Amino acid sequence: MSSSSTSGIEQYPVKYVHSISEAGRLLPSASKWASIELDFHLVPKSNTACDSLSSQYSKSIEYELVITDKQYFKRFLYISLAIVFLVVAVILLVHFLPQKHKHHRSSKNLTLALNQALMFFDAQKSGNYQSNSPVKFRGNSGLQDGDSIPGRLVGGFYDSGNNIKFSFPTAYTITLLSWTVIEYHEKYADIGELDHVRDIIRWGSDYLLEVFVPPNSTSDPFTLYSQVGSGGNGSEGDNDISCWQRPEDMNYKRPVSSCGAAAASDLAGEIVAALSAASIVFKEDNAYSAQLINSAEILFEVVTKNDTDHKHGTYTSVDDCGGEARRFYNSSGYKDELVWGGTWLFFATGNNFYFRYATDHFSAAKEEEIVPEKGIFYWNNKLTSTAVLLTRLLYFHDMGYQNGLGLASNMTHSLICSYLSHDTSNRTPGGLILLSPNNGKPIQFAATASFLSKLYSDYLQLLLSSGDNPMKMSYMVGYGDKYPTHVHHRAASIPWDGQYYTCEEGERWFKSKDQNPNILYGAMVAGPDQFDNFLDERDKPRFTEPNIASNAGLVAALIALHHPPPNSPNSNSINLGLDKNGIF
Repeated sequence: MSSSSTSGIEQYPVKYVHSISEAGRLLPSASKWASIELDFHLVPKSNTACDSLSSQYSKSIEYELVITDKQYFKRFLYISLAIVFLVVAVILLVHFLPQKHKHHRSSKNLTLALNQALMFFDAQKSGNYQSNSPVKFRGNSGLQDGDSIPGRLVGGFYDSGNNIKFSFPTAYTITLLSWTVIEYHEKYADIGELDHVRDIIRWGSDYLLEVFVPPNSTSDPFTLYSQVGSGGNGSEGDNDISCWQRPEDMNYKRPVSSCGAAAASDLAGEIVAALSAASIVFKEDNAYSAQLINSAEILFEVVTKNDTDHKHGTYTSVDDCGGEARRFYNSSGYKDELVWGGTWLFFATGNNFYFRYATDHFSAAKEEEIVPEKGIFYWNNKLTSTAVLLTRLLYFHDMGYQNGLGLASNMTHSLICSYLSHDTSNRTPGGLILLSPNNGKPIQFAATASFLSKLYSDYLQLLLSSGDNPMKMSYMVGYGDKYPTHVHHRAASIPWDGQYYTCEEGERWFKSKDQNPNILYGAMVAGPDQFDNFLDERDKPRFTEPNIASNAGLVAALIALHHPPPNSPNSNSINLGLDKNGIF
């Protein structure tokens, strides 16, 4: 193999080839639009600090080569690509959750951890409680939720250690859990947890169908219910923050917050994403999947309508809609949620209109991203996860060149590099990555970073130092030899003894120094501070309070890191437990 000389350019005109990642072949391509330039080399140039990562595109290659022996060329190409992908895969397996290898290396331990992480969602369920639930200190609760409005708002999940139901983090939770099932349903099935996680997702998607009231001839363009319950906000009387009481014993007023024609673009976009992703999880249930897609499409059409009667904005900027949620889940923007929702709606329907919306608006969403949010994936920022999703599309589903796909691919490339770099990502002395050092709840960001990194590593394989943990403890309740026992959680801290406890009586349990009488298995607490200090005290929620959005990230990381099921006897392909085509 030799490169042509400069004087021979006219003799050997530029050609294009198309990379088919599934088959590992190069085929002729008539288009330059999805190409990258290859200056007489077999790997693309990169202007980033992470040159070992894969190219921005898995599409077409512009080259200037003379091949004297095609067989040796193919062999050289395949070996080179295999080495590159192997090195990248090994690098990306660096995980961000500080842990002892002896406790977490085996698949058996990860299975237990995942089982318990899912149990936390059972403990957070509101409504008519299931008799077969593995959590035995819970019962029916919140059965009067939404009585003051047409329809009902029974069900869903209590957000954290309090008894408020927030629609925004609930929708994010359902989107993320659905994504993990779409990608790794083979792993879930192998460890006997597929039905369990699908039940959790359906519990949430059923509730999200209730919080969205489609437009009709007499109503506002749409109504979204953003919250059930109250933190008081200065008002007198018992509420979900001032009263330390089990959900089953609540008898104080639980107001409902709603969003009418005023802006709630972020909340709408996240609900669209959740319903769309869940529709793929339940695609074998044709009627239910169609119901989810229909609601998502109606909501997306309304919220993206660009006319004089509709304005865009964040739900927490409107007092009646998100005024109460502002101090818990304040939203910094809405464009990332709309792009996120459009992306998932494309995957759910295959309608190119939603794909074009996502790619056309990706750049605007990136410009809206605030500096402290860059590089993190959680309930308030979906840009990084959307970039990974669009990169997946670029790798496995030829949509042709789109500006948004290139931008997403570049962003994903830089994102993974930043996770691996000690220069761009701070860490605690024990090795816990601090993607948002001033936030105070570092583990949720580390969990989603671990998920995205492992998922991207699996993508690359299909195309082909943990820390010391100075506290020597698990931050997931019930897992390991040492874990938090004074979790900031009402139901877990009050005995399940058949007795009714008033708010005042519940306060006794809140102030008690005794361990929680009920073990909240699988709850991931907020975690240590930036110096690895952790206080296992019930009245310090910055350390000990769990929430459903954080636990969704934990489940995502655990299933991504879990060993895949064994290859079938007749399979000769790479088995990562990842369904390459399930999302399409």
